[in-house]
Amino acid sequence: MVNEGILVNQIDPTSDRAVFRQIADQLRQAIEGGRLRGGEKLPSEAELMEHYGVARMTVRQAIQELRNEGLAVAEHGRGVFVRRRPPVKRLASDRFARRHRKDGKAAFLAESEAVGAKSDVDRILVSEVVPSPEIRERLRTGPDEVVVSRSRRYLRDGHPVELATSYIPVGIAHGTKIMESNTGPGGIYARIEDQGHTFERYVEDVSTRLPTREEAKLLSLTSGTPVFRLIRTAYDLDGMAVEVCDTIMAGDAFLLSYELPAH
Repeated sequence: MVNEGILVNQIDPTSDRAVFRQIADQLRQAIEGGRLRGGEKLPSEAELMEHYGVARMTVRQAIQELRNEGLAVAEHGRGVFVRRRPPVKRLASDRFARRHRKDGKAAFLAESEAVGAKSDVDRILVSEVVPSPEIRERLRTGPDEVVVSRSRRYLRDGHPVELATSYIPVGIAHGTKIMESNTGPGGIYARIEDQGHTFERYVEDVSTRLPTREEAKLLSLTSGTPVFRLIRTAYDLDGMAVEVCDTIMAGDAFLLSYELPAH
């Protein structure tokens, strides 16, 4: 039988919950329970109509519900598939550990390897800019002071998951590989430490919102999928802000994890 084990229940006509939401609930349970895995095709509109005895519009509303949640993605001419994007736990207490840089691994590479994923980066742009007041305040630069900007897009297993722009004082970046597309083993932070700025702490501010149109396009986000905006300021042992990174992360691709001291 087609979709045996997936379409196992019927809708409850006595429920106050809308029929399309009941259908979405059952498909969601199939996805979260592993009966529908990442990359697998959802039952067709015809199969759902036949099983539940509902109109095509009701089925389409149910599918749209899953797409809005980032659980499913439509491929033109092929159907609707379970999204291949399990969230990766981002361990704030570990990802910038010095041992990763000593191994020649930037944070995103180390994080991806930990879950057996292939990492990549593209859309690298290095320039000199006058930063926004928000970034300027964090870097403690003057109103017209220029800094080095490095923007890039990160991909995991070929799927875009993160946009990041680092802002670094000119005095640190000039004359180093920070000014080049390939910063070398260990990434930006390794090059900053090469300049004598040993990292002492990082401060991260995290918020959520819906993406801009350009962000949604660059991250291949389905309608309704939110993003994290994470702004990190890195300080050296002298308390100097040596980098500010403004990051936009696909909300369905990450689980942010923080370990906090109890004292």
